[in-house]
Order: sequence, then structure tokens, then C-alpha cells
Amino acid sequence: MEMPDLSEFIADSFAEHAEVVENSARALPGTLKQFVEVVDTSLRNDGTILVCGNGGSAADAQHFVAELVCRFRIDRGALRAVALTTDTSALTAIGNDYGYDQVFARQVEALARKGDVLVAISTSGNSQNVLEAADTARKMGCTIVGMTGADGGRLAELADILVTSPSSIVARIQEVHEVCLHIVADAVERIAVDREELS
Repeated sequence: MEMPDLSEFIADSFAEHAEVVENSARALPGTLKQFVEVVDTSLRNDGTILVCGNGGSAADAQHFVAELVCRFRIDRGALRAVALTTDTSALTAIGNDYGYDQVFARQVEALARKGDVLVAISTSGNSQNVLEAADTARKMGCTIVGMTGADGGRLAELADILVTSPSSIVARIQEVHEVCLHIVADAVERIAVDREELS
């Protein structure tokens, strides 16, 4: 592979990012409003936000949960959320005994209750362990928010709300997911703080 001109490569990467973000800004506000509303409704009713994904999406899952449990911008009460990517004993036991496809679904079965929200992140929309988690969550009466790339993959069929990053490039999809999760964390926090101040 020929080495690119680095200045041009960097400029093109920023331009590609900006284009995908601009397209997302036009396409996603209504979807993100729904995302915020279902998370807020679940939390108001003592629900839990469960989040899963693989690789970079696992990092996004943990990042989002940290912002809910700790804080985003404002000091306030903790918000109930758990990343299904962090318990290595559970992940390895489930993977060993039931197969990797079940590493999130088994945790959903253990932890989720009707009225909870599962945020299922898969850039392709086709990660089998994420699909199994969404299927289990649906059977348990959870709301499923899917976060995917351009065509949604098979996750589109299982999600109640589908956040689709308008790109087929994994890095650009993940960058939009991060922006979206920041928006949702910020909005949910502001709503929670307003409610605390009124109580």
C-alpha cells in the first residue's frame, strides 16, 4: 500500500468526519429525543439502563454508563446504569459454558426487568451476541435502543428505537455514536437535575 501524503490524509479524515456529523445532525434529532425520553422514563420508574457492545462499542458502552452513574457536567444523584462488558468473571464463565453469543444475553436475563432499557451497540448491526441480548431484552419487556451504521443490519428488526450513523466506515460510525451518547447523557442529566430541584 502506498504511503499517503499525511497532510492530505489528515485533512480528508476531518472532512469525512464533518460530513457524517453534518448528515447526522439533520437525520437524528427526532430519534435522539426518543432515546432521551425512554431512558428518562425508565429511570423515573426505578429502571436500569443496560448497555452492551464489542470492541470500540464496548468502550462506548462503558463510557456512557460512567457518565450516567458518575456525572456528565453537573453534580447530581447517581443514575442507575450498568455496562454488560465489564464483569470478566461473568463474561468468561458464560462464554465458556454457553458460548460467546450468550455473554450479554445471559446478563440481561439475570439483571433486566420489565421497563428497563437495553442500549445495544453494533456498528454493523449484525453482532450475534448483541442480537441475542436484544432478543432476550425484548422477551423480558425492555425497550431496546439499537445503535448501528448506515443500514441497521439485523438489529434494526429488534430495536424499538434505531440510531443509525449515516456511514459504512466503522470509525465514522463510532464517532457519531459517541456524539449521540454525549447528547443523551447531557439531556438525561439536565432532566434529572430539574426533577431533583423540584422535589
